[in-house]
Amino acid sequence: MADDRGLWHHRYAKLVAACTLLLIAAGGMVTSTGSGLSVPDWPTTYGWNMFTFPISKWVGGIRYEHSHRLIASTVGMLTIVLAVWTWRVEPRRWVRRLAFTALGVVILQGLLGGITVLLFLPPAVSIGHAGLAQIFFCLTITIALVTSPGWKYAVDPVQDPLLRRVAVSTTALVYAQIILGATMRHNDAGLAIPDFPLAFGRLVPHVWNAGVAIHFAHRVGGIAVALATVALAGHVLYHHGRRRELTRPALLLVGLVSMQITLGAFVIWSGRDAVINTAHVVNGALVLATSLLLTLRTFRAGDQRLVQPIHGGAAHGFPGLANSGAKP
Repeated sequence: MADDRGLWHHRYAKLVAACTLLLIAAGGMVTSTGSGLSVPDWPTTYGWNMFTFPISKWVGGIRYEHSHRLIASTVGMLTIVLAVWTWRVEPRRWVRRLAFTALGVVILQGLLGGITVLLFLPPAVSIGHAGLAQIFFCLTITIALVTSPGWKYAVDPVQDPLLRRVAVSTTALVYAQIILGATMRHNDAGLAIPDFPLAFGRLVPHVWNAGVAIHFAHRVGGIAVALATVALAGHVLYHHGRRRELTRPALLLVGLVSMQITLGAFVIWSGRDAVINTAHVVNGALVLATSLLLTLRTFRAGDQRLVQPIHGGAAHGFPGLANSGAKP
């Protein structure tokens, strides 16, 4: 019965993570369609309670902004349930704290969303809203991962400090690149350099202003992320080729980064098509999540002191836990 509760809790955590990705997509459509001020008031919608706003009035940009608010409210309620559920069933204190940290972050995220509307979308607040969304997504991914049976009962460590350093660096680099992308979007610099892969027909732009600098920095960041990903995946495949829990996310990361570069190119070639632009945002979040997942697994596999395994592993049919030397 205890295993069933833990499994359903893990499944619910995955549902929250999936809904958060949907929320990021909805936010991406708001920005990509320039609908951020289509609903000028907050937390109401044209004076209505947002949950009673008539569907007949969901037209134009209102449809994107109002949908974004409803999905955000749903994710907020799901996170409340996740925090309470985690507190009740999770024996590891740090996981319980992680769940309530996620709840605090999603509340702050909602407030930032309201503030950026009321202040007419100042770039600094909008960029903060975008960056915090990714942090919240990372928290939900982490909770889903650490509540999984594979995490709880892993007993085969990998002693590879270099792998951990490369993985952490790659994840940090991906997050920095996402912040650069958000800075570019919220400063309307997505087409500051109108051609790709060259920049005004050259490798380096011959004209510069703030928009060109932000855009070019995002391109350079993309190259850095690609090189880091290749280095990370190469290290995993060469040194840990038989560990599927490492090789699968490494290969997936390579595929997602390749897709991200392709989508970035099509964003420019299409004149910043809203759907393609949003797909670029969503895929970027998946790149971050995959890199984070791989990073966490390198730490989980390499240092059992970082976690407190579920009590009674042998009693749950996982005798390896009882012999792992991990402290309860």
